[in-house]
Amino acid sequence: MSRAVDARPPAGAQAVRRALDVLHCFHDNAPDLSASELARRLDLSTSTAHRLARTLLGAGFLEQDARTARYRLGPAVTELGRLSYHQRGLHLAAPELADLAHRTGATADLALRSGPHAVIVAGGSVTPKVGLRRPLHSTALGKVLLAWPRPGETGSAALPPLRAFTDRTIVDPALLAEELERVRAAAYALNDGESAHGVRTLAVPLLDRTESARFALAVRATPQVITHERMDWFLAQARMCVQALEILLLSPSERRQVPLP
Repeated sequence: MSRAVDARPPAGAQAVRRALDVLHCFHDNAPDLSASELARRLDLSTSTAHRLARTLLGAGFLEQDARTARYRLGPAVTELGRLSYHQRGLHLAAPELADLAHRTGATADLALRSGPHAVIVAGGSVTPKVGLRRPLHSTALGKVLLAWPRPGETGSAALPPLRAFTDRTIVDPALLAEELERVRAAAYALNDGESAHGVRTLAVPLLDRTESARFALAVRATPQVITHERMDWFLAQARMCVQALEILLLSPSERRQVPLP
């Protein structure tokens, strides 16, 4: 006799999910938040948000301003973030990205995918005042990450409704699918004023052995800098940087498996 599969989440899963949702409230450099503000963002009661925040506070994932009682990300998040940053070898990417920016006069960024967003993890856009997340559908970085998805990642059809940031933003899922076909065929993505007017970005993939994009690398400037006539030159510079990062961002064990020239 076959046993029915229990599709219910394991005990405590909802509490874990809610705690993670609290941490996600601080994306995009969000300011310090009160328990009532967390409750509004998450559609929870203030008492529930307060209990979650206190639990995260006790574990070091949040800290609280003694004067205002507002919450911010805590030292445990900083520690894990730094560990992940070094485990991925991203500290090795910074000099290469700085050199690319110097050679091209453009901002150079490296991003990976997190759900429906491209998350910039290294480069000139990583500043205290600028959020790290970018929409996938309206950015060159995001298009690259969608065009070469990693195993388990959803395609463009699973994205939430596509928001228009300018009159050039692609908001039709069918048109986005066509755009991703062009990206794969050309081996690069272009964002020409789709996320903000007066900004032109070129992005190329950093592929792994399964031909999935581990990262996307972009150069961003104005159309007066990245002109149509100079696009091939900018792409060549970006791809040279990718070639260096393909080795630098491997783990030591993966590097040992790279055949000698």
